[in-house]
Amino acid sequence: MNCRDIFERGIKFHHYCNTAYPLRANSLAQYELHDSKEIYEVVKKNIEAQRELCLYVHVPFCQARCKFCEYVVLNKPEEGDADRYVEHLLKEIELYRGIIGDKPIVGYDLGGGTPSYLSIENLEKITAAIKKFNLTGGMYLSVETTPMIAAKDIEKIRKMRELGYNRISMGFQTVSPALLESLGREGSQSIYEKAVANIRAAGFDRLNIDLMYGFLNQTDEDFANTIKYTIAQKPEFITLYRNRYKGTKLEAESQGVTLYKVNRQYDIAYRLLKEAGYVANNGKNTFSKIEGDYGTSSYLTKRVVDATSYVGFGLGAQSFVGNYLAYNLGCDNHRLEKYFEYTERGQLPINDIADMPKAEVRAKAISVMFYFGFISMKSYRARFDEDFKEVYKEQIRFLEDNYLMEYVDEDTLMLTDYGAAHLYGIIPLFYSQRSIQEMFAMSDRWLNDKKGEDIYLEKYDRKAFDAPSVAVDLLVFNRDMSKILLINRAEHPYVNCLALPGGFYKPTDKSLEMAASRELIEETSVSIDIKESDLVKVTSTAGRDPRGWVVSVAYKVYVDEGSIKPRANTDAIYANWKEVKSLKKEEMAFDHYDIIQYAIKRG
Repeated sequence: MNCRDIFERGIKFHHYCNTAYPLRANSLAQYELHDSKEIYEVVKKNIEAQRELCLYVHVPFCQARCKFCEYVVLNKPEEGDADRYVEHLLKEIELYRGIIGDKPIVGYDLGGGTPSYLSIENLEKITAAIKKFNLTGGMYLSVETTPMIAAKDIEKIRKMRELGYNRISMGFQTVSPALLESLGREGSQSIYEKAVANIRAAGFDRLNIDLMYGFLNQTDEDFANTIKYTIAQKPEFITLYRNRYKGTKLEAESQGVTLYKVNRQYDIAYRLLKEAGYVANNGKNTFSKIEGDYGTSSYLTKRVVDATSYVGFGLGAQSFVGNYLAYNLGCDNHRLEKYFEYTERGQLPINDIADMPKAEVRAKAISVMFYFGFISMKSYRARFDEDFKEVYKEQIRFLEDNYLMEYVDEDTLMLTDYGAAHLYGIIPLFYSQRSIQEMFAMSDRWLNDKKGEDIYLEKYDRKAFDAPSVAVDLLVFNRDMSKILLINRAEHPYVNCLALPGGFYKPTDKSLEMAASRELIEETSVSIDIKESDLVKVTSTAGRDPRGWVVSVAYKVYVDEGSIKPRANTDAIYANWKEVKSLKKEEMAFDHYDIIQYAIKRG
């Protein structure tokens, strides 16, 4: 398959083609090991081959499981479960300490779930066990909490700071009461503000606040208000998490959320955060107010930028070391019994482990690198002992030719603004051939634009536009009218269908002609001064647009095909010249095929 086909399919399958690799839990079944002795030898060999490592501890407890959560969480633990869990977690840590030995540890996170759910005594035990490793100086030890715990238990927050954790992260996610309720999450502005005050009083000077976007029921206004409110709390870092849907209680809503909405909300946040002095490069989701600081923990920074191997401890932990990818026993069934059983008898509590070929190791490492929006040539060579530019020359050519990525220096291949909006088509270009085939097979089974449109329309707010709404459409022909400039729609309705460039007239437009010029440049990057004399047709047929009564005002212009270079902009996936004679009515949005035929007859 060529790069264009892979890229386009990734864009369509954007809810699944993200930095999480592989696509499914059993994707790597053909490489899995099952013999306990063989598993131990692969783990030992790969860990011993590393120059340095990162460590992660997973705590699988929460006050309640949020509907957007995709992680291993026990939201209704029984009395004593937390104590028993820590007892067995320490056994697992000790098993790995015998393998890791004195190897330098360059990053460590205590995450979950909710680590601060644990008692102070248990937090002390875990931290003491981790400090037996050879932790390098100067790194940030990161821990997670919730606003509710931080607001109500300042002594626990103080204790975590005393234990050496110098970066703390908590999730507001949203300040919209209606959205919080629909997500099954507690929160309020008074709780958030008390939590921030307690974290500061405990001595933390590196606070990260997580926010989420891309929900079906989340309006742009709600998200913008959440961003503004969070900025006002003055955290050092703000991290934006796109709702990934896969494996969550909200998965059925996924097809109602287009990539256009996701990118639009990211752009809203990017603009507001930049204005407030927060910095992030294209495609990066953690914004930092500290100059020269990525804003992420040492654990995550080393994993992403340098592709450093990491070992995970705990029920839902993942490890990626050298050539193996492993998931612990709770990743599958979210239960404690087998994890306890394995650690009790001194066996590594691994549920699935794949001893991967190089193509899969590369795909996993590069997918994670895109979390920061760039790939370091130096880090890639250190990890794989080969030249990235040689291995991926075809992909690099495609990315540069299509303005998706560019070299900002000899070492760094970085997403452009345009590439950041198309990240989910870029990541699959670096998949293994096996996972590319899997992506096509999965998307063929699951994608259903009509189903997605039905979900979208069920939540669509017709009152957002006056009745009737007025839209403008652009017919841009070459001189002999053999070709016409069309886009692929990025938003429902008719997502992915061919359409005329155009959109709704806005109150800020001084005329329909100005609206037409604006829509043309927004969707195709082509600038043409539309005049009143270019008017060709007004269409007001009821039912032409499933969102309601929309009147279309169409304009027609002629240009020299070679004089312009169309490129999809804000709310289009693609913008290209199309042969008029090749157009098919069933492949086009709205009544645009009929409008084109009308314009051709008029000449």
